[in-house]
Amino acid sequence: MRAHLDLIKYKVYAELSAEAARTFLGILWWVIEPVLYMSVFYFIFGVLFQRGGEGFVYFLLVGLVVWKWFDSSIRSGMVSLQTNAAVIVQVYQPKFIFPVIVVLINTAKFLFVMLLLLLFLLVSGKPASASWLALLPLISVQCVFIASITSLFATVIPFVPDFKWVVENGLTMLFFLSGVFFDISAMPENFQVWLRLNPMAVLIDNYRNVLLQGQMPDWWQLFWVLLFSSILILAALRVFNRFDRIYPKLV
Repeated sequence: MRAHLDLIKYKVYAELSAEAARTFLGILWWVIEPVLYMSVFYFIFGVLFQRGGEGFVYFLLVGLVVWKWFDSSIRSGMVSLQTNAAVIVQVYQPKFIFPVIVVLINTAKFLFVMLLLLLFLLVSGKPASASWLALLPLISVQCVFIASITSLFATVIPFVPDFKWVVENGLTMLFFLSGVFFDISAMPENFQVWLRLNPMAVLIDNYRNVLLQGQMPDWWQLFWVLLFSSILILAALRVFNRFDRIYPKLV
């Protein structure tokens, strides 16, 4: 296990360094890309359609930053075995490390962007509160959730490559059902029940409570997300172990 952890740490560092070196702007692109991404949606929903009202900028930015981490990790992580096919067919490595590496790389970028978001909130007059300390467990729960979904999809894609198109379209639909652009608590009670079955909707709502409302997260909700994620991770690990020697033939 120690060897696996060292390998993951080395690969994450190597990938981040290589990615920063591939572009002229280097690490600055980690900031520019999400800023451009968020600016487009703010212009469409905040300026063009004039949705939201006072405080909508903060509301939208929190939702987009949290969603972007999830979306980018899933899209790149679910095909991580195919992306690393040259390595997999030549040298034996546990297959679960590849989606984990992708998740950790995107987590590093997310933490960088989250730091900028916190600075933006402070500069804009949003006072820091004790609730911000809850960001650590909140981010940890989301990281486990992202790793569970990414790993589970990564076990399936080598067998059914076209499944990635289903996932990508599903992510687009989920994007508009996760409360990125609206407040779930303002929806009718019967809709809230269904919307909160989506872990991302629960997580985004809790991030906003922590950062914008100065409230602690709903620990019970986070517990259920963590429990659900743990079950998915165990299922993914079992599939990886079951087909460990078959994946090199598929990728």
